[in-house]
Amino acid sequence: MNAERPENSVDPKLLEILVCPLTKGPLEFDSARQELISRSAKLAYPIRDGIPIMLPEEARKID
Repeated sequence: MNAERPENSVDPKLLEILVCPLTKGPLEFDSARQELISRSAKLAYPIRDGIPIMLPEEARKID
């Protein structure tokens, strides 16, 4: 675990390179829900133990 980063966060460098696997669009980090939000695909990808699960079948549909 990186000592400089809080446990409930994702590496900012990782966020810069991650995109939605369906739309290739940008993702927003929701720290409260521990999810990466793809507005274009209307999906929220879960983050488990600091690892983004970038599988559409694991994502939660959002409005």
